[in-house]
Amino acid sequence: MKRTIVLLVLLAGVALVAVDRTLMPLTPLRSAGSTVYGTVQSAIGSVTRSVGGEARLRALEQENARLRALEQENLRLRSDLRSTGGKSQATARLQGVAAHVVGFGQGQKVTIDAGSAAGVVRDVTVFNADGLVGKVTWAGPATASVSLITDPGSSVGARMADSGELGVVTGLPGEGRLRLSLFDPNAPLRVGDEVVTLGSAGGRPYVAGLPIGAVERIESVPGAATRTALVRPAARLSALDLVAVVVPEPGR
Repeated sequence: MKRTIVLLVLLAGVALVAVDRTLMPLTPLRSAGSTVYGTVQSAIGSVTRSVGGEARLRALEQENARLRALEQENLRLRSDLRSTGGKSQATARLQGVAAHVVGFGQGQKVTIDAGSAAGVVRDVTVFNADGLVGKVTWAGPATASVSLITDPGSSVGARMADSGELGVVTGLPGEGRLRLSLFDPNAPLRVGDEVVTLGSAGGRPYVAGLPIGAVERIESVPGAATRTALVRPAARLSALDLVAVVVPEPGR
């Protein structure tokens, strides 16, 4: 019985081929089948994307909400920031442009999908919901290049969140860590202490008060002129997605 069914199917296939090539081309039939198949495939793809992307969409919405909250917290006018000697430091009004990381370049650099058309310029801060990411080093019309804080050439003015001690944070090549150097060699320092940005004049390249990271290990160098430690970045720089780019207000 099975052999008979198989034989009938084969004969039907041969007959269709013969009709297609001689008596009545089956192009309309094939087109209809292709349309139906394409519609079904598209529907299945849409459902699959919908099911698989729902969790992703929720995660992005949550990240976006956290990012907006952090922007509101860190992009306020700072009319009286603490600095060396008790002097105050003022920064310009700032606003943020949301962008996604779309590529990782050579070294500690990434590409984002926002450029000069969105107001992005060179030497401005880039951060995410966790903390400082880096600064823009090049801006095209639709994309920009960002140098991460772990880049060996990176140098960020820093302040200890608790003690207020000042220093600088530099990138360490190939380690994914930062080196903190405090100006006072006797400054208090403990593992877990948080490091934030000191801030630059006008907020460029770095605005003040953004989390840089936490002290992971204190280095002991007898006779050194500075107090040094290794810092773990607050932002997961190897898994970047949504970021904010700080840009000056138009006309400034």
